[in-house]
Amino acid sequence: MRGTTVPPGTPCLTPRTGEPPLHRLEVSGPGAVPFAAGDFDSLGPYARWDRPHRHTFYEIVHVTAGTGTHVVDLTRRPLAPQHLAVIAPGQVHHWEHGHALDGTLVLFTEDFLVDHPGDRELLRRLAERGWYRPPPGEGERIGALMTELVGEYEQRGPGYEGVLRALLHVLAVRVARLPDAPAPGVPAEGRGAAVAQAFVRLIARPEAVTWTVRECAERLGVTPGHLTHAVRSATGRSPGRLLIEARTCRAQRLLAHTDLSVRQVAARTGFTDPAYFSRFFRRETGQSPVGFRKHHSRAHQSLEAPPAPA
Repeated sequence: MRGTTVPPGTPCLTPRTGEPPLHRLEVSGPGAVPFAAGDFDSLGPYARWDRPHRHTFYEIVHVTAGTGTHVVDLTRRPLAPQHLAVIAPGQVHHWEHGHALDGTLVLFTEDFLVDHPGDRELLRRLAERGWYRPPPGEGERIGALMTELVGEYEQRGPGYEGVLRALLHVLAVRVARLPDAPAPGVPAEGRGAAVAQAFVRLIARPEAVTWTVRECAERLGVTPGHLTHAVRSATGRSPGRLLIEARTCRAQRLLAHTDLSVRQVAARTGFTDPAYFSRFFRRETGQSPVGFRKHHSRAHQSLEAPPAPA
């Protein structure tokens, strides 16, 4: 996907005022595989960054040692190795008071999933929960698989791209089998399913929260009626409802992770009237924007761990 990868050393994109930075995946050059794997040290300081930020790529991280808190969107989880996290493009995350973090990370864009396109939906479903505790034995097997991905990436032998894609598919399936993974949905088939999946990917983009169903249909090259039928058949919900949920999620992220005023958050989510935005937000979340921000701030403070020993 254009704009999701950059050459090494490229500065992080300057975000819109008040928004979290957007990190792109560094690759060796044009045509390079949009994939990286390694430990926290080999992937650089951003791997354990303590400031809220977003990615243009997926990240799967297997933490085997260390203390602190991992924050993904509105959820804070104290580290308890072994810990596994799946982070989708656009989600906001960071590490709080991370100390002696050790483990393995794999980073890849949606383009890398060309051999197994169904993994896009699987990974997004896994990222909705985001946090997993592999049971005894399974953590070791997942760790070995992550290590094999790192080795294949570093050695880059003949056909390594295909091997990486195959191993990544196995990893996604293994994570989906964990006891705390969300239950799989009924797989949809045909062109309608492809349209529904394209719609879900489309509305994950920050700018999409201001679009209407008709505008989304135009961008996908289908009629609004066909889009509605396809999305409802695949998800059980209308595209309008999914747009509302995406809009609400975007507002929650901005309120929780930025210093933007409520008026500015309203504008960023497509509302010209802050009062109407506040009514919309309360209807969808049960809280006012100000109340939500205060609650999130108190939750942050109550879960904040003391600085780790030097």
